[in-house]
Order: sequence, then structure tokens, then C-alpha cells
Amino acid sequence: MGYFDVPEIDYTRYSNRQLAAVPLAVLAVALLVLSGAFLAYGTPVPLGMDFAGGTELTVQTTTAEGDIGAAFDEQPESVTGTGSENQYIVQFSSTDSQALSDQAEENLEQDGSAEVVQSVSATSASFGQGSQQTAMLGLVIAFVGMSAIAFLLFRTFVPSIAIVISAFSDLMIPLAFMRLAGIPLSLGTVAGLLMLIGYSVDSDILLNNHVLRRSGDFYESTHRAMRTGVTMTVTSMVAMLVMAVSAYIFGIGLLASIGTILFVGLAADLLNTYMLNLSLLRWYKFEGVRS
Repeated sequence: MGYFDVPEIDYTRYSNRQLAAVPLAVLAVALLVLSGAFLAYGTPVPLGMDFAGGTELTVQTTTAEGDIGAAFDEQPESVTGTGSENQYIVQFSSTDSQALSDQAEENLEQDGSAEVVQSVSATSASFGQGSQQTAMLGLVIAFVGMSAIAFLLFRTFVPSIAIVISAFSDLMIPLAFMRLAGIPLSLGTVAGLLMLIGYSVDSDILLNNHVLRRSGDFYESTHRAMRTGVTMTVTSMVAMLVMAVSAYIFGIGLLASIGTILFVGLAADLLNTYMLNLSLLRWYKFEGVRS
């Protein structure tokens, strides 16, 4: 297997507090953003139609994208291209899909012989709330399951809690970014967050396993784990960035959002794994363990 040329960082230059300070500060800012958003808007992150309810129209029209909103009595939440010529996805908070369809047919310019409204999708507020609760329950179960696996694997508090804290931060930072960037929480973005839990556990267990269970000096084991872990993470980051940019160019909003969230989450995972987790492991290895 090939590796990136990962430099061997001289961790002896930094104390455990210095290493942990940066990722903990980023986590604190993320929690501040999420808590402030909850107090101001009622939800930590903006909710997509899957969770808040609403109507989505796919329209085929020669009307300019910037003028589509004027065709409706209600201002659309968003108007995005689909990648096909003159085709757009228009989302509303209203669930009156029939009225919105009628307004589209009456007020939008027809593209040749094609009907203006190509498809209609509506989600009631109650159904969206149920989906939101199910998705949140899935995230909680995944996180608790990951925590249980960490404790079963290492059976000691500090290495296990280091994995849990890192995974928690890996979730909070992308969620705060979603609030700042206006990326709505949907079933698709929840799937991306679930993937982040898997990525986080993988890189943290890799580091812990090399340091605690393999032969070699602490720093030698750390660098060996970094050669593999950083290679995997950076490769995944590049793949997610390419996916996000490509999806944005072709107007596939959901894939662009998922790629962006995973890119941010993986960058946070590098920070949390090789600074926060490592500082806790070093404290445990040299100060926390007593013969």
C-alpha cells in the first residue's frame, strides 16, 4: 500500500495541554454556534423538507431562474437547477402542493411541448417531525454503539473516552458548519453524519491500537499510525471534495452537501485524532498508568 509522505512531527515540543487546546477551542466554538442557533431559531441546524415538511416541485420552464419565485404567491425556500437544461427544483415550506402546481402551470413559461410541472413531492409537518425523531434516534444509537465498542476493545477509561470525545467533536463541528453555511439537515445529510462516526472510530482505533498494543516507542508507534491514518483520511477528503465540486457544477445539491459535510468532518477528524486523542493517550501512557 502506498503512503503519503507524512512528516514525523516532534510532539515532544508540545505539552498535552497545548495539543488539546486547539481542538477543544474549535469544539467550544462549534457548541456555541449550535446553542446560539437553538436559542435563536429553535433548532441547532436548519431543517430540510424531509424534517420540517413542505412541497418540492420539479419544473421545466424557460423562465429565468431568478424570476421563478415571482410566479408563486409564496416565496420559495430555494430554487436550484437539476443539471438538465431549463429544469429546476423549487422548494416551499407550504404543503398545499395543488395550489403551488396550479400557480406554476399558470405563471411559468412553458418549455416547448413539455408540461411545466414534471413532478410534485409533499411532506406533512407531522410526518417530517416523525422522520426527524427517527433520524436523531439513529444518530444516538450509532454514537452509543460506537462508544460501547470502544470500551469493549480497550477496557480502560482514558483510551476509550478519548475515542468518544473525538467522535463527538467530529459530529459537532460539521453540524456547526451546516448552520453557518445554511446546509439543511435532511435524510441525506444524516447519512453523511453517520458515515463520519464510522470514519472517526476507524482513525481513533487505529491510533490507539498502534500506541497501546503494538511494540515500539510511543512516538514511533504514533508516526506509524499516522502514516496509515493520514493517508486514508486525506484520500477520503480529496474524494469528497471532488464529489462536492462536481455535484455543485451539475446542480446535484444533496450530493454537494454530503461531500462538503464529509470534507469538513474529516478535516476535524485529523485535528481531533492527532492532537486531542493523542494528548490523552500520551497522558495515559506516561502519567496516568501506574505500575
